[in-house]
Amino acid sequence: MGTVIRSSTGRKPSEIMRLIVTTFTGIVFGFFLGVSFPTLSLTKFNLPSGLLPSIDLSYIEDRYTGRHAWSFMNHSNRRYSPNHLSNDTSKIWVPSNPRGAESLPPGIVEAESDFYLRRLWGKPSEDLTSKPKYLVTFTVGYDQKKNIDAAVKKFSENFTILLFHYDGRTTEWDEFEWSKQAIHVSARKQTKWWYAKRFLHPDIVAPYDYIFIWDEDLGVEHFNAEEYLKLVKKHGLEISQPGLEPNKGLTWQMTKRRGDKEVHKVTEEKPGWCSDPHLPPCAAFVEIMAPVFSREAWRCVWHMIQNDLVHGWGLDFAVRRCVEPAHEKIGVVDAQWIVHQGVPTLGNQGVTETGKAPWQGVRERCRKEWTMFQSRLANAENEYFKSASIDMSNSTAH
Repeated sequence: MGTVIRSSTGRKPSEIMRLIVTTFTGIVFGFFLGVSFPTLSLTKFNLPSGLLPSIDLSYIEDRYTGRHAWSFMNHSNRRYSPNHLSNDTSKIWVPSNPRGAESLPPGIVEAESDFYLRRLWGKPSEDLTSKPKYLVTFTVGYDQKKNIDAAVKKFSENFTILLFHYDGRTTEWDEFEWSKQAIHVSARKQTKWWYAKRFLHPDIVAPYDYIFIWDEDLGVEHFNAEEYLKLVKKHGLEISQPGLEPNKGLTWQMTKRRGDKEVHKVTEEKPGWCSDPHLPPCAAFVEIMAPVFSREAWRCVWHMIQNDLVHGWGLDFAVRRCVEPAHEKIGVVDAQWIVHQGVPTLGNQGVTETGKAPWQGVRERCRKEWTMFQSRLANAENEYFKSASIDMSNSTAH
C-alpha cells in the first residue's frame, strides 16, 4: 500500500495534466457521438429467441422509452412502411361518415352490427359457417316455454332467434338445444316495444332482410316461416302479418284469415269505421301482436317508436307512413296463419294499485298510450306543415 502511495505522489505534474485532458476529451467526444445518432430500439436487435423467451420487447420499448420516441425515430422511414399509423389525425375529416365518426378513415368505419355469435379462438374469418338472413324475436316468460319451443321450431336455420325475457329467467331455457344458440336479453317487467326500441336499432338488424317481432302467445300449428316469406316476397309486402284464426276474440276484420286467398290487402269494416278504403283499419294495417317488417320498413318504424310509450298501442295505425303506397305494401298472409291465444301474461306483470288488479292498471296505461301517441303524431305533423307553410285544410289524409 505504501508503494502505491509513493508511486501516485511521485507522478510528474505533466502526466496528471495529460490524464485530465484525455478524460475530458473522451467525455466531450462521447456526448457529441450520442446526440448525433437516434436512440436505438430494442426491437431492432435480432436477439436469439431462446435468449429472452418471455419478454415482449415492444412492451419494454413503450414502457421505458415511450411511444413518442418510437414515432420520432421512425418518422424518416414512414414512407417505406405501408401499415404505419399517423399521429396527425387533423388531416382526416369525412362528412359522409356516420355522425361522430368524421375523423376516421372510411375504411375502418363499421357503421352496422349484427347478432351473429363469434368464437373466442381461431380466425375471425372462419367463425361463421352461415349467416342467417332473417331475425325473429319473442318477448317471453318461462311459463310459456312450451309455446315458444313449438314456435321456434317453425323457423329454419335461416333465422337468428332472439328472446327478450321479462321475468329474468334465462338459463332455464337451455333445456332446449336451440336456446344454446339463441340470443337472450333480460330486463324485468318490460314490453316488446321497449326491447325493440333499445335492442333492435336499424344499424344492428341491418344484415336481416326481414324482422319478426312477435308475442309469446301465438299458436303456430299452421305456420311455416320459409313459406310465409315466399308469399311476402311474391306479393311485395314490406309490412305484414299472418292471418288470424279463429274468429273468437278477433278485433279487426283486416287481420281475419281468408280461406280463399294467399294474401289480402283490403277489407270491409263496420259502417263508419273507414273514411277512406285505402286507410286503416280497412287497408294499410296489421296488428302489433305478430308484425313482420322488411329491413327498409323497420328503419322507419323504429324511429317512430316512442321511448316512454312502451305498449305500442296506436303504432299499428301509423306504420303505413313508412311505406308507399301503403295499401299495396302492407297486407295479411292468409295461406300461413296463426292463432292468437290471448294469454294475459303481460297484465300479470303489473302491480296492485288503488285496489285495482294488476291487469287493470296495465290495460288503463295501454289505452292512455294510444291517445298520447295519436296526439303526438298529429301535433308533429301540424308543426311540420306549419313550418313548411303547407295548407292541409282541404286534405282528406289523416
